[in-house]
Amino acid sequence: KQWYQRRVRGTSCLFVLLCFVSDQMVSLEVCIDSVESAIAAVKGGAKRLELCSSLFEGGLTPSHGMISHVKKIVQIENEKVDLFVMIRPRPGDFCYSNDEIEVMREDIRNAKNLGVSGFVFGILDTNGNVDKEKCKILLSECHPLPVTFHRAFDMCVDPFNSLEDIINLGFTRILTSGQERTVIEGLELIVDLIKRANGRIGILPGGGVTERNIGKIVKETGVSEVHVSGRVQTESPMIFKNTRCFMGGELRVSEYVKAVVSESKVQNFISQANN
Repeated sequence: KQWYQRRVRGTSCLFVLLCFVSDQMVSLEVCIDSVESAIAAVKGGAKRLELCSSLFEGGLTPSHGMISHVKKIVQIENEKVDLFVMIRPRPGDFCYSNDEIEVMREDIRNAKNLGVSGFVFGILDTNGNVDKEKCKILLSECHPLPVTFHRAFDMCVDPFNSLEDIINLGFTRILTSGQERTVIEGLELIVDLIKRANGRIGILPGGGVTERNIGKIVKETGVSEVHVSGRVQTESPMIFKNTRCFMGGELRVSEYVKAVVSESKVQNFISQANN
């Protein structure tokens, strides 16, 4: 078989991945927030895990213990799977104070020491532009690991100026729904971003991707990787259930329902993406 060099976007530098010419598969990044989901995603065929906590709130920084144990799980199940860690200290907007930046720096150092593969974060200023100076601070902590600029991109004021800023800062890829609620609704912008990026950075579609629409997304964008959740709801193993009270605010999920990644759904995503 012949080999060719496929350019893969790095942080401050580019690295080269050797791939087979024939039958290049569309790969999946699966977002997870539990050990159970990590195991299912890896067994289902995920190439990369995005490890978060609180996916109901859009994903926050996971705990030290969670990162450590998921890293061990990945090494046991499939050491070739990359583990990227979300760095987001709180829910809400992506405009962070100096104190919050210090928290994020410390979280990066801790996760780096645990041997993760890369990071995921995004920072905007009050006007909806990429906060280049604060991004530089965190990127220096992440170096030399690759970094994804997450869906804070979907909240920026000008996607094309932000694209150039993110490229110049040295991010590996941008996770985006095309500044719409779902990737399907944002396809036009995603295609434009891919054209403008012209191989300088990866554009990773994510947000509302389903087994029914992933084939259309891949066909219309030509991307080689897609971000999915692949989750299903499962019942809590609790026998006694006190339904008179709940944990958290009014907008909530039940304490007795878990959302976990389905191994079969991940397999179906891969099948549909490569159909």
